[in-house]
Amino acid sequence: MFGAHGTGDTSGYGGLVRTAVSAGSSQRPYGGYFDDVADDLERAYPGFSDAIERVVVDRGELTLHVKREKLVEVALILRDVLKFEMCMGVSGVHYPENLGRELVAVYPLLSMTNNRRIRLEVSVPDSDAHIPSLVEVWAGNNWHERETFDMFGIIFDSHPGLTRILMPDDWAGHPQRKDYALGGVPIEYKGATVPAPDNRRSYK
Repeated sequence: MFGAHGTGDTSGYGGLVRTAVSAGSSQRPYGGYFDDVADDLERAYPGFSDAIERVVVDRGELTLHVKREKLVEVALILRDVLKFEMCMGVSGVHYPENLGRELVAVYPLLSMTNNRRIRLEVSVPDSDAHIPSLVEVWAGNNWHERETFDMFGIIFDSHPGLTRILMPDDWAGHPQRKDYALGGVPIEYKGATVPAPDNRRSYK
């Protein structure tokens, strides 16, 4: 896959190098309801220009890039004033080549009242991977933040119980980071035995 040969790598990655293209700030008009969302947020939140690093419209989606220290304030305005009642979770992304902004938390939001969708993104350096928790704003983010912590190492400050959710508590590293070693993890069987070949189940 992707033209990798002879490496033994079955991940499909094979050392593929791609040039990352970062979409810059979009210019108005954004189109559709995106202008209304930006206008309503700017009216409801006087600190809009200080909190939002850039607004990007790409592939028919609106993304607000928020400074981490302003995340909770922006989230509360979006929930209470703009009626984005649901946060569909939080996902992590790792861009090791993006120095000072290696880790990104992505929050897809849904307004059931207005049938609108937008996305928030917060970027932090790997050396200071702290982002405020949004569990107090959208309670459903509890397990999603734990998973993002587990897989990417992003620390959600003020989370009520930030522990691993998929990997064992003593697991070293964060498996969905791009610099995480592929394969070679020994499998531990506790209390299990492997039967002799003549006693194994037949699948014929």
